[in-house]
Amino acid sequence: MLTTDDIRSVPLFATLAEDELEHLIHTSADLHLCAGEFAVHEGGERALYVVLSGKMEVIKTFDGVERTLGWRLPGTIFGEVPLALSSPFPGAYRAAEPSRVMRVDAQRYYLLAAASPDVAFRMGALARERIGGLQGLSAEPPKARVTMVGNRWDTACTTLRQFLARNQISFDWMTPDAPELSARWPGTCPSEEDCPALRLVDGTVLKRPELRELAGLLGLQTQARLAEYDTMIIGGGPAGLAAAVYGASEGLRTLVLEREAPGGQAGTSSRIENYLGFPNGVSGDELASRALQQARRLGAEILVTRCVTRIDVDGRNVHLDGGDVIRARTIILATGVTWRRLSIDGFDRFIGKGIYYGASRSEANATHGLDIYLIGGGNSAGQAALYFANHARMVTLVLRGDALEKSMSNYLVEQLRAKSNVAVQLGSEVVGAYGDTHLTAIDVRDAQSAQVRRYDCGGLFVFIGADAQTDWLPAEIARDARGYVLTGDDVVKAGRWSHERDPYLLESSVPGVFACGDVRLSPVKRVASAVGEGSMAIAFAHKFLQHDAR
Repeated sequence: MLTTDDIRSVPLFATLAEDELEHLIHTSADLHLCAGEFAVHEGGERALYVVLSGKMEVIKTFDGVERTLGWRLPGTIFGEVPLALSSPFPGAYRAAEPSRVMRVDAQRYYLLAAASPDVAFRMGALARERIGGLQGLSAEPPKARVTMVGNRWDTACTTLRQFLARNQISFDWMTPDAPELSARWPGTCPSEEDCPALRLVDGTVLKRPELRELAGLLGLQTQARLAEYDTMIIGGGPAGLAAAVYGASEGLRTLVLEREAPGGQAGTSSRIENYLGFPNGVSGDELASRALQQARRLGAEILVTRCVTRIDVDGRNVHLDGGDVIRARTIILATGVTWRRLSIDGFDRFIGKGIYYGASRSEANATHGLDIYLIGGGNSAGQAALYFANHARMVTLVLRGDALEKSMSNYLVEQLRAKSNVAVQLGSEVVGAYGDTHLTAIDVRDAQSAQVRRYDCGGLFVFIGADAQTDWLPAEIARDARGYVLTGDDVVKAGRWSHERDPYLLESSVPGVFACGDVRLSPVKRVASAVGEGSMAIAFAHKFLQHDAR
């Protein structure tokens, strides 16, 4: 319990009157922290904190790497910058040893500052000093964690760039003939045969590395720590990450398996305008990054570059590529869907060499000054067009339909109309692709006139819908003709449920195996619904563990 002696020992409060001290005692929180416990996380709600005993470490994550910015010792405070700017905490504060911290909420602090001008003056001076320090930090040139040398049209280089970008690993990329290569690559520059070559920040040099090898060297988790988990989530999109957050927060041993990078297809979206709580919209990778940090902070394990080869439903053993076998008491399928492919002459030859399925944000810088084309008229295509319009000279949407409004949200249609370098070709389709080492031109046919015209093309991005890729699932897990997993009443209607109780809403034909997000048979395909289903799946997994699990 706080005492007047505790508070009076703090220089900031030394001149307060007795009644103010008493009021602080009865309105402030007394936090007793173990070593490693946080008083407040980065982005936390503003408040004033006072260190009464112990030692607090100031940390901030830069480009996925945690960095110590300083320390707070007994008698010092933190929270002055968020209070001065009415903003969230720019960094986190973690106990380096058992510590005691007093927390004064924002409203109480402002009342105190109004009644005690000396406190307000000292806080203002300290805030100005520390804001100056933050400005100095922001002026430091960022250091990329990876330097890459590789040809733009090399599919291995494209794969590595996309992997780094999707996992939010900063990197510098140069081509082998870049004039600055010798200055930015210490020692002997890599030859064409060595490319793509990577140099990590610690000096490690890799030549044509496998993704899993690279992931391990960058500190990404690729191996499970346990042999058994309460719930295993297959897929790290919005549904899977939501399940991870709720599973870990409720004390379940939670493991997420992701073959590439957390975020799923939503992670490639340049801007999600209609997600609750983000009035100015949020990019897919930002949303995924926040969810990923939250899941890890709560204790979930996230494995990348791992695929499931098969599931033994009787023993609930999940077999991974590489031979690892992990037992899961419950399984949540959140694998999402895969972009549908076009069967057009020449397309397969240019995949990763100018033709891309979905929006590859890492390719945006390479489209500067070029004319690019997008196939599709859905929201994903519209969001990508808006994003690429900030880089390309001209962006053209090609779709078979006669109106964008039939397949795209109105807010996107209006934003596209406002862009002077975005065009729409209705009633049209791409019928050919041309080039030598990479895509340089496409043929577009007008459905009404049947006329075919050839256009120079600096990049073609395809958004023609997606399908569930569930052929790898065992036959015991029921799916419809298109591969979507049946759950709840749909399992019963299909005659695939034989358990004594009714299936839970998101439960598949195998008790204890659940499905959520786009892979589940459902007419709704939205980020918000996927997040909701991910959290609901954990609630049903809890029920199963309480009543059915062996």
